[in-house]
Amino acid sequence: MVRLFVFELISLVIGAIAVAQAESRRADRPPPRLARREGFQVVELRRYTTREGEREHFARCFESFFPEAIQQLGALVFGQFLERASPVGFTWLRGFQDIEARAIVNSALYYGPLWKEHRSTMNDRLADSDNVLLLRPLTPERGIIVLPAVDPVSEAQGARGVVVAQIFAVGKRYAAALAQRAEAAFTAYRSAGVREVGLLETLDVPNNFPQLPVRTDGPFLVWLGVLKDDQVLSGRFRALAEETSRSLAATGWLRGAPELIVLDPTSRSRLRWLPEWDVAP
Repeated sequence: MVRLFVFELISLVIGAIAVAQAESRRADRPPPRLARREGFQVVELRRYTTREGEREHFARCFESFFPEAIQQLGALVFGQFLERASPVGFTWLRGFQDIEARAIVNSALYYGPLWKEHRSTMNDRLADSDNVLLLRPLTPERGIIVLPAVDPVSEAQGARGVVVAQIFAVGKRYAAALAQRAEAAFTAYRSAGVREVGLLETLDVPNNFPQLPVRTDGPFLVWLGVLKDDQVLSGRFRALAEETSRSLAATGWLRGAPELIVLDPTSRSRLRWLPEWDVAP
């Protein structure tokens, strides 16, 4: 009986060691640095206006308190940015699994203890938070790319790069046709050193969390990309983006002039230029 017990104990120890070794081997494998997460079918493009002199303070508090909390609830902050053309513009992108999840996650967040604690700190630094587009991927494969969180060791200087968004106010039922017409231009962006990170259109459903207003003047088509630096931005890409705006406006399918937003990622923004892209083909 004693020998049997000892044998079983040794077997358990050997099994535990084997499991630990297997887990160690898996841990040694570098995790994928890039994944397109098709699960986020609802996206909020949130463009805030902060009070004068408060944008950097707002950004710092936002990054300290909210991205991980939102992720724990099943949603994701794709990235957060300072709008270059406006000293008071703060923009961020949030994704949900579906429209029902939007109501559930937002209820948990905005009626929960974290927001209760920091609500005054955040709201006191905002002048407006109602400029929000409710969007969805134009097609499943054009959903927003989910990049890994900023690595505080290998990316000690924080997020790099420049994020750009082209917003097209589209006539009703023209979003897909406009995207098809613009596909050659979007491909040319890639040849200019820009990586596409998403192509979205208006999600035309009732706002199921009315405490957070969304714009109802759509539809819109939104293209998102990330560039390495200002040299790429001011080089061929800027000319290509202007030409795209002119050619699409000529179709008669737009309700207004296209908008190009240049966004600087904050230090912990997921959407950014990845270090390995410096050497990737």
